[in-house]
Amino acid sequence: MPELNEWSTSRLLTTAARIVEHSWNEKLLSIGITHAGLTTLGVLSREGTMTGVRLAQLVHVQAQTVGRTLDRLEKRGLVTRLRNTADRRSQRITITPAGSKALERAQNIENELMPEDGLASQDLRKRLETVINELGPNKIPAEKE
Repeated sequence: MPELNEWSTSRLLTTAARIVEHSWNEKLLSIGITHAGLTTLGVLSREGTMTGVRLAQLVHVQAQTVGRTLDRLEKRGLVTRLRNTADRRSQRITITPAGSKALERAQNIENELMPEDGLASQDLRKRLETVINELGPNKIPAEKE
C-alpha cells in the first residue's frame, strides 16, 4: 500500500469513498441494485414522489446520472415514472412496493458493512457531515409543483 501518511486528506477521502462504494456494490449485487440505486430508493422512500430534477438535487448528482440509475431501477420494477401532469416535460418518480422491499434488504447489508462501532462511528459521521456541509451546496431549493 502506498504511504498513506503522505496523501492529502482529500485523496484519502475520495479513495475511501470509492472503496466503500465498491464494497457496497459487491454486497448489493444479491439484491440486483447498486449503491447509486440504493441511495435513490432511500431518497424516494423518505421524501415521496418527486421529479427527476428534484431527485438529482437530493442525491447530489446530475439529472442525466440519476436518469441512468432510474432506467435500471425501473427495469427491475423498483420505481415507476409517470408524466408530470403539471409539466409534461418532466416525470414523477415513485418507489414501488418491490423497491421498498429491496431497500429493507439493503439496510441489513448496511448494518453488516458499517457496524455502529466501526466505520459508522458518530465521530466519523460528524466529520463527514462537516465536509459535506462545507463543500456541498448550501441549500437545495424546494421543488415547484
